Amino acid sequence: MANERKTESIVRAHFEKFSDVLHIEEQASDNPKISKLLQTASKKGNGQGKPEFLITFKTNPDLLIVIECKADIVKHESPNRDKFADYAVDGVLLYASYLCKDFDVLAIAVSGETTQSLKVSHFLHLKNERKAISIFGDQLLTAQNYLDGYIRSPEKVRQDYDSLLTFTKTLNEHLQSNKVLESERSLLISCILIALENPAFKASYASHRTAKDLAKNLVDTVANELDLAKIGDAKLSNLKIQFSFIQTDTSLSTTEGLLKELIDSIDTNINSFIKNHKYIDVLGQLYIEFLRYANSDKGLGIVLTPPHITEFFAEVAQVNKNSIVYDNCTGTGGFLISAMKQMIADAKDDESIIKNIKANQLIGVEYHSRIFALAVSNMYIHGDGKTGIFNGSCFDKDIMEAVNAKSPTVGFLNPPYKSNKKTDIDELEFILNNLECLADGGKCVAIVPMQSALSQSGKVAILKKELLGKHTLEAVFSMPDELFFNSKVNVVTCVMVFTAHKAHSKNKKTFFGYFKKDGFEKRKNLGRIDVNGTWQKSIKDEWITAFFNNENIAGLSVTKSVTADDEWCPEAYMETDYSVLSNADFIETLLLYSSYRYLNKLSFAVSNATVINQDEKLENESWAFFNLSDLFSITGSKTTPLLELNEFGAGKYPYVTTKATNNGVDGFYDYSTEKGGVLTLDSAVVGYCSYQECNFSASDHVEKLTPKFEMNKYSALFLVTVINKEQYRFSYGRKCSQSRLKQLKIKLPTKDDLPDWEFIENYIKSLPYSGAI
Repeated sequence: MANERKTESIVRAHFEKFSDVLHIEEQASDNPKISKLLQTASKKGNGQGKPEFLITFKTNPDLLIVIECKADIVKHESPNRDKFADYAVDGVLLYASYLCKDFDVLAIAVSGETTQSLKVSHFLHLKNERKAISIFGDQLLTAQNYLDGYIRSPEKVRQDYDSLLTFTKTLNEHLQSNKVLESERSLLISCILIALENPAFKASYASHRTAKDLAKNLVDTVANELDLAKIGDAKLSNLKIQFSFIQTDTSLSTTEGLLKELIDSIDTNINSFIKNHKYIDVLGQLYIEFLRYANSDKGLGIVLTPPHITEFFAEVAQVNKNSIVYDNCTGTGGFLISAMKQMIADAKDDESIIKNIKANQLIGVEYHSRIFALAVSNMYIHGDGKTGIFNGSCFDKDIMEAVNAKSPTVGFLNPPYKSNKKTDIDELEFILNNLECLADGGKCVAIVPMQSALSQSGKVAILKKELLGKHTLEAVFSMPDELFFNSKVNVVTCVMVFTAHKAHSKNKKTFFGYFKKDGFEKRKNLGRIDVNGTWQKSIKDEWITAFFNNENIAGLSVTKSVTADDEWCPEAYMETDYSVLSNADFIETLLLYSSYRYLNKLSFAVSNATVINQDEKLENESWAFFNLSDLFSITGSKTTPLLELNEFGAGKYPYVTTKATNNGVDGFYDYSTEKGGVLTLDSAVVGYCSYQECNFSASDHVEKLTPKFEMNKYSALFLVTVINKEQYRFSYGRKCSQSRLKQLKIKLPTKDDLPDWEFIENYIKSLPYSGAI
């Protein structure tokens, strides 16, 4: 007969080996919080929950390990995980769902009566999260492995990072209320973080009798720390100047308790995060939050790159322990920190290699002295690397010579974005500057405004020709539209990847990735965050794999030979993924069109009635691509100002605009300029397509598709659905112009190599709401 005590003995013996760092309890806990949470957690639903083991770490009380045992491995896990009393996994997940209200819970299910037959499952249920996720493997681990794995898990990093952002907002508001200038807040934080690296300061700062004494000691400690680090006299002098305000700021140097309180909270909330989660540009994220109140640096075009993108860059460039990385627009050092992280991981604990990485293989240039101070501070906090950062212009000959002498193999940059097109340095000039400093065959990865990739005339076109004349364009990725939402900057960007000092071959196929969906979502007070962890779990790997393998994936990527005269973006060349087109898409079009007719009194009712009662299936048809210009004459419409329409008064003719609702119509007037029976598209915003059955007038930026075939309302609405699937190609930066429409191809059901208009019409007639159009 199966004996659960044997299973418990195996587990007990395993964890007792780590009793110096663990506190082990069985069935119940002396901790009142744990006991209270288990009061109603019985597996049978009628009282106190009694897990086999409850284990806490003596140094990390936030993590609680709960273990449930079963003797028979057949009782390890039920199909639906809802047999709490009978199965180990089911039971331990139930306990975790109660305990996660106050703890991060590592739930471990163990079954089997011998160490050889033991079956183990691990789950991490973080505090206040909705569900547990699978973690670790199928064997019991050491206490340290559990603690390290928990701290470094993507889920814990995400949770802690969200908490850091929340604290940052609170800290910013606190500094605002105490009238600490926006431009000085990040420097204050960086100064405190450096000082906290000094054990003597950390032990004694609370004992200073006056705010003035503490402020002086803070600045003196940082100056001494940086002097000992041998960062150089010029850099040290710059940093002393940048930090000097702390001793003269009225609030910091005279308000008793304020500076001490700030140091306390920063040590608890920021310093602890840095210690647990190395190589994240924390100061950069603080700087972004503080910029929400300031306008000065936005005018400089400073946009800091989100951490998940700096890490993505390091993977794209295949940074390793031998790489020498250069960022000619360093900012707060985000790219260098992510590169350092990957380089050190590749060094595999070889201290001599790691020391050389930090001392010699990270190079940066930052023009603005205040941000330079942040970059140096940031690198110091993350373990040296600071000696390779220059304060000055990346175009300065002396700086370029110093960088060239180090022979960098990888270049990263997010250049300042132009605010004045006539006088500001172009983003592509910064890319050329970075490439010029790289060794032959080096990889340069840059994020720039999409307009740099789209321009086909003027200065940008000349720069594109210069780039391809000297270097190879390996890839261009379209980035999420709101990537810089946290910086409150509205710019659509792309990433360009170059190989240095190898002219672009006319036969070279460049990889284009439509990387618009990174899994991040906007959340109040937090900005864009990886809510469900999908970036780390799948999306990043999908992007990297597609790029490395030069894959052509409908809706994601394409390879294409391009010249400097072409657009450098996937939207221009990628094939639309028609596999996701479904009945629901066409039904939505019919519902919206019938609702438009009803709401504008063009019909008397909206119903889901069909025209014909037969089942037409999309997947039964063969589909092929057709040039839009072969199906339609593509022209503009006459622009009629609204002021002119008002003179005619209300009437029966729709006024078609660039809006993407109400069929594009903004009122009805007693005037028309265009014949009906056509499709219209807005060429100003997203390329919204609609069917105009009646004669109409139009605002500016309304393009017209006049059919070259017999088009009725049923085939028209089929085409509207298909064409609207192309909206991803268009934005404010890349408008749905007539020239782009003439290059567009759409996919349609075919018969005898021609569009199957009979099927298309019958298909629409078979759908709900077709009877109401």
